[in-house]
Amino acid sequence: MLHNEMAQKNSNEKILVIKLSALGDFMQALGAMKAIKHFHKDAHITLLTTKAFKSLAEKSGYFNEIILDSKPGFFDFKGWLELRKFFANSGFIRVYDLQNNDRTGLYFRLIPAKKKPEWVGAVKGASHANLSPERTKGHAFDGHVMTLGKAGLDNVEVDDLSWIQEDISEFGLEGKTYMLCVPGCSPQHPQKRWPPGYYAEVLKGLQSQGIQTVLLGTAADEDVTSKIKDLSPDTLDLTGKTSLFQIITLAQGAKFALGNDTGPMHMIAPTGCPSLVLFSGYSNPVRHRPLGKKVEVLQKQNLCDLHIDDISQKLGQLI
Repeated sequence: MLHNEMAQKNSNEKILVIKLSALGDFMQALGAMKAIKHFHKDAHITLLTTKAFKSLAEKSGYFNEIILDSKPGFFDFKGWLELRKFFANSGFIRVYDLQNNDRTGLYFRLIPAKKKPEWVGAVKGASHANLSPERTKGHAFDGHVMTLGKAGLDNVEVDDLSWIQEDISEFGLEGKTYMLCVPGCSPQHPQKRWPPGYYAEVLKGLQSQGIQTVLLGTAADEDVTSKIKDLSPDTLDLTGKTSLFQIITLAQGAKFALGNDTGPMHMIAPTGCPSLVLFSGYSNPVRHRPLGKKVEVLQKQNLCDLHIDDISQKLGQLI
């Protein structure tokens, strides 16, 4: 079922943007969303997304309306019928598909031929189709730039998230020089984690230089962050204590950030916070590195082979 999450506003031009997941991908699509808002200044712009990104989309100010997609299963005929009616009868003159996967390709094919809006995306038959193999060779952001360029949008830039300003006074960091450490990642991918003992050694070295070290993570990262806290007791542990918006605001004031290939680094890097991101051989930094003006990457097939001296040297160059 589709859920209308914001009141509609009158406009002669109705635009739809689709972006369903995941966190890092959504953050990297914000620049494209901003460009769409700028290009269609007076349009009524709707976002089709999932619940996890509702608050972020609202705060951005890029949309007049947010629709939550329940992503119906294969045999959910009622759900598919609702989607078909939504696309066919909502009066969209153009759809920007920033998801570009099999599901959104099916959404395009659901729409009757006589009611198909202009469609900007990577699906055969679309009015502005980007079927070039170059689209997926590089970064997802670069793919968005290529695709939107086919529709006349040539001002796509990384969104620096300066529109997010959250209260972080509760953390007691005002006036302090601090860095952010993001040592966790999805529990399903432990190979993407640099060992917690290594992180602790780096943090203790930074503390000796007068830098307050700060741990970030969700409850799922507590097994890692608690080990680091035990080994580096002067570190401020904010595991499970920060909102998405507070992480971004913390990044705006941080001296630098160090972390694994995980969602929060995609929120930190765009702010301009100098960021060093550690990649294992499990993922490709060419395609998946966080975006930002000051982002560096270190990669080893097995992250256990990445030495503390390598990190210290790279941080020195970055800062």
